[in-house]
Amino acid sequence: MSEELTGADVAAVFHRYAKTVAELKDLLTELDTAVGDGDHGTNLDRGMRAAVEALDAGTPGTPGAVFNLVGRRLVSTVGGASGALYGTAFLRAAGAAGDATGLDASRMAAVLRQATDGIAARGKCAAGDKTMYDVWSAATEAVESAAAGGTGLAAALSAGAVAAAETVRRMVPWQARRGRASYLGERSVGHRDPGAVSSQALFECLAAQAAA
Repeated sequence: MSEELTGADVAAVFHRYAKTVAELKDLLTELDTAVGDGDHGTNLDRGMRAAVEALDAGTPGTPGAVFNLVGRRLVSTVGGASGALYGTAFLRAAGAAGDATGLDASRMAAVLRQATDGIAARGKCAAGDKTMYDVWSAATEAVESAAAGGTGLAAALSAGAVAAAETVRRMVPWQARRGRASYLGERSVGHRDPGAVSSQALFECLAAQAAA
């Protein structure tokens, strides 16, 4: 169990995430076909494969450098909203991480806050809009609360993963107010948001790496 994530650890998170996205690709595509363009799974899978290839070519030394590499690769290889939103999140995370060699609970909370705010700014979304932002916001708040209470990194990220999963479930009966799903109006009720599901997976990968 780790109380801080190094650059190598953050790279391992993205390796976990790339594998998870590949496993979820068909589900994410199915979910996005119901409410959007049907390309979330294939786009995110392509982007994470490209990101992992870049990491394998030479993992940057710090967490910030890893976030920066992955963010830039997603922006350059993924079309649609997922590339812009995830890319922005990771680039903002890189800025918050700075030159730190490790991320403890407090610094991770600050990194996630900047990433979450980046998603809100780029997507012009807010809590309750039924987008991936709802998951990032809830998970980040859980990590912040745990860190403020003196909880270690592994437990804080575990709380974030639990909050992410709970939020995905809570969102199902909501009506989408932003993104392609909002065009469906009331027909968006009863569907899981694909970006929310892929975001939940990311927070679970973070928690798993910290617990390893």
